[in-house]
Amino acid sequence: MANLSVISPQQNLKTRVKMPEMIAIPAGDFFMGTSDEQVEFLLQREDWAEDWLNRDLFQVEQPYHRVHLPAFEIGRFPVTNSEYHLFTWNANYKVPRHWLGFHYAEEEALHPVVNISREDALAYIRWLNEKLGLSGKQAFRLPTEAEWERAARGDDGRIYPWGNEFDPWRCNTQDGGRGWTSVVGLYSPGGDSPFGVHDMGGNVWEWTSSLMRPYPYDPADGREEPPGPGERVVIRGGGWYYSHKMARCSVREGVLPGYTSESLGFRLARG
Repeated sequence: MANLSVISPQQNLKTRVKMPEMIAIPAGDFFMGTSDEQVEFLLQREDWAEDWLNRDLFQVEQPYHRVHLPAFEIGRFPVTNSEYHLFTWNANYKVPRHWLGFHYAEEEALHPVVNISREDALAYIRWLNEKLGLSGKQAFRLPTEAEWERAARGDDGRIYPWGNEFDPWRCNTQDGGRGWTSVVGLYSPGGDSPFGVHDMGGNVWEWTSSLMRPYPYDPADGREEPPGPGERVVIRGGGWYYSHKMARCSVREGVLPGYTSESLGFRLARG
């Protein structure tokens, strides 16, 4: 597990607001989505895959297509409870609905924060950029769904962050029976992505900046614009109370911006 520290509100504010640990992802091409060959691969190994095929659920992940991305950075970990607590305390912002009073459970300081809406995530990001004096390409933001997927699967089109075969010891999903969020980085390095990004499969779903639109992914088609009334936003990553079928790198779900869940958090990006 990674070496992490808890952020305490009792310390001086300047020493508490720290630069998040980011992973640099170089510019390049990658394959986005799920190919017909991968569907066949899953049909041979996974009981759920036939039901998904019959219900056309793979279609939202298709066509499998090449995407070019400029260089960017993504958070090594999802934002944790202790990081988010510092924001709520300093900005007088509402806390997630499952916290006891105004605080998370003490043993969950380094768990990813959950029950976060899109606006909650953006409010945290605005506060963090202000406190760190960041602007332009140095400022933090939510990742696009294309950035998220490339950071999760690398350049070889793998199904899970670690490869093509599921392993319950590499991530926090329903299959492992943990039954709640886990400390970020707990499954490192075995569950890391090719770029060394943690918790990209399972633990919590994560907000992206992208609207839920059909593939192929094209940032010029308006899918990176703010959501309008009734428009859904893409979340990625699966979560602790979902089976591993949702922890695949190419899985995409669309939810309303105000949606919250005990398995939905976020991580940072910039560039």
